[in-house]
Amino acid sequence: MNYRTRVAVVYLLGFFVDLINMFIANVAYPGIARHFQAPVSALAWVSTGYILGLTLVIPLSRWLTARFGARRIFIVSVVIFMLASLGACAAGSLMSLIVWRIVQGLGGGLLIPVGQTLTYALFRSHERARLSAMIMLVGLLAPALSPAFGGMIVDSFSWRWVFVASLPLAMLTWVLALFWLRDEEVKEPAGRFELSGFLLAGAALALILPGLTLLGETGDVAMGVFLLLCGLILMTIFVRKSLQQSRPLLELTLIKDPLLRTAMLIYQCIPGIFTGISLIAMLYLQQELHFSAAQAGGLMVPWSLASFVAISVTGKMFNRAGPRALFIPGCLIQGMGIGFLAVLSVTPQPWLAVTAFSLMGFGSSLCSSTAQSCAFLQVRQNALADASALWNINRQLSFCLGVTVVSVMLNVLQVYLPQHAYRLSFIIAAASVLLPVMLCLKLPGREIVQAFNLKEKR
Repeated sequence: MNYRTRVAVVYLLGFFVDLINMFIANVAYPGIARHFQAPVSALAWVSTGYILGLTLVIPLSRWLTARFGARRIFIVSVVIFMLASLGACAAGSLMSLIVWRIVQGLGGGLLIPVGQTLTYALFRSHERARLSAMIMLVGLLAPALSPAFGGMIVDSFSWRWVFVASLPLAMLTWVLALFWLRDEEVKEPAGRFELSGFLLAGAALALILPGLTLLGETGDVAMGVFLLLCGLILMTIFVRKSLQQSRPLLELTLIKDPLLRTAMLIYQCIPGIFTGISLIAMLYLQQELHFSAAQAGGLMVPWSLASFVAISVTGKMFNRAGPRALFIPGCLIQGMGIGFLAVLSVTPQPWLAVTAFSLMGFGSSLCSSTAQSCAFLQVRQNALADASALWNINRQLSFCLGVTVVSVMLNVLQVYLPQHAYRLSFIIAAASVLLPVMLCLKLPGREIVQAFNLKEKR
């Protein structure tokens, strides 16, 4: 096994560990609620705390890597993650559990951008499509397997064991990182740490994420709007301040790259919106169409199979067809899948639900895997750390924003058109794919990939 393959394995293991902990806690909610006598609204922070921790630490990834080295930061991050996992398992109150989940997120949050920077630097542009396909497959397995695995742990042992379920895998990642990763030569000095920028970005994200979460809850809309507005104001100040500095905390000018910018917007419009649609679809299937929980959850099986096919297609076709030829069909296919959910309200047939989730799985994954493949295509080598940080912050925000947009839309429609709220939500979400399609029309075709292929092979 050559060096770059070993680095890729370590990164993919860290990515898998991080994703498991993002999804596995949901199945422990009933046990946590009984143990701490906590309401559902408070339980949401068990997952939100983890997402908040990992999002807050991502802006630090480039500076920490330049200051201490990628290998050292990766190894220390795994240690922090493992210690916080033990703390979450032993938590004596809901508040301490949430705090430990935030710390767990701080450790896990560096695994993806640091590992991604290390790995992408070792693969040339024309080789990154297949690497991205592997990343997306890991991203598919974690949400598909985590709930079932977590459910078995909760049923057999206790909710506490869910938080240490990934410890063996984290330990393996730590050992492999110790023996396989080399100390990378720092090509640019870290420079002065931009403390004011970090505090601004951290405060903005700390307000935006809870604000988006509260907006999706009917009883906390006012507080959600207040937090979101405050966060957006701080983020605006951070952006203006960063653009005036020669060495900012994050190199925001990278967003001028049309491929990176479009890939980030696609993630918001397609995988992000799907996250929200899948949430209300599960409610609709069980509450309105009287699907059992097992039947509704089982629809993720055809979704996963279709996603696997889409990711395989991206890996084989990206270098031949280019991003535009994959983005546009992916958007339209997701729109068709969401449209089938609207048809379900008229003809509630199980095969329609299977078709809807299959189409959404194929379309969403075709877009997300293509976005992953093209995002860093034109990013210069010494800017990969900044680009990776921006990419991962955007990815986290897309999931929160997607749930918020779809939940708020459903809540509004349930007030004014309660009989048609779900159906109209699906129709509007299906039509929304036209926005990313219009964005993709401006992208170059396969000639851009071919140009990079020739450049890299010389």
